[in-house]
Amino acid sequence: MNTTPTHRIACIGEAMVELTLGNDSRSAVDLGFAGDSLNTAIYLKRLQGESSDVAFTTVLGNDPLSARLIDFLELESINTATISRSADKLVGLYAITTDSSGERTFSYWRNDSAARTLFQRNGTHDFTALDGFDLLYLSAITLAILPPAVRIALLDALSSFQQQGCLIAFDSNYRPTLWESRQTAQQAVAAGWRIADIALPSIDDEMDLFGDVDETAVLQRLKSYGITRGALKRGSKGPLSLAPGAEQTVIPLTGTANVVDTTAAGDSFNAGYLNATMNGQSDDEALSAGHGCALRVIAHSGAIIPTEDW
Repeated sequence: MNTTPTHRIACIGEAMVELTLGNDSRSAVDLGFAGDSLNTAIYLKRLQGESSDVAFTTVLGNDPLSARLIDFLELESINTATISRSADKLVGLYAITTDSSGERTFSYWRNDSAARTLFQRNGTHDFTALDGFDLLYLSAITLAILPPAVRIALLDALSSFQQQGCLIAFDSNYRPTLWESRQTAQQAVAAGWRIADIALPSIDDEMDLFGDVDETAVLQRLKSYGITRGALKRGSKGPLSLAPGAEQTVIPLTGTANVVDTTAAGDSFNAGYLNATMNGQSDDEALSAGHGCALRVIAHSGAIIPTEDW
């Protein structure tokens, strides 16, 4: 018997081909698919199961790797109906190398990826793909890859969807090379925080982008945007709640991980946090759920844990 999903969620961003090179030039190369919003979509769908319809919204090409990516998403039960196809652009690509402690270095081939044409059709902006969702999730990378006019129009469209009852979740993944300038990035990310119903910043990104001197400064600035729900991710120190009055609350965290690869640590935290939040769990439970999901992911190589290991 078919059941109607309790939640409809769309994760918006760029999907790329992922080449995992390891830490030895003689190692075999593994091919996969990833991208910050895509990683969150996959883990969120795995956690939500049949209770939610999780869509991924992007633009791909008509190339063989784009076709493989669509197949991969459908195997993960991701709704691909909001994916458009470009006739003349290809899916982006990146490679990862990791050191002995699991820290990663990225090389990108994405400057002309199909995802950069997202929400653009016949010279106009088209956001109809986002109609009807209960939650829209995006990151600063989503904003960074778009032309400035489309970026501004998307933020305006998100406000409109919000007024219709849709929740907006935002993560400030900061990648300096994607932006026209630091000032432009600051303005766009600040706009994202002001609109976000659920804020999911990482302390390193916030300090790098805004030049905050310490954690207290980060929390004060985030509070100034009117944020009332979310988590400040602090890596192994664990997350802090962004709920009013809860900034200094330390959530007891359990579990340790053998760190193999920190790729998608923040993305998977977001999935765990959003899953718990959408299911009505408390903020403390959502923080613990996000941290637990991240611990599982960093114990494996690559952004996406194979389904047989999940």
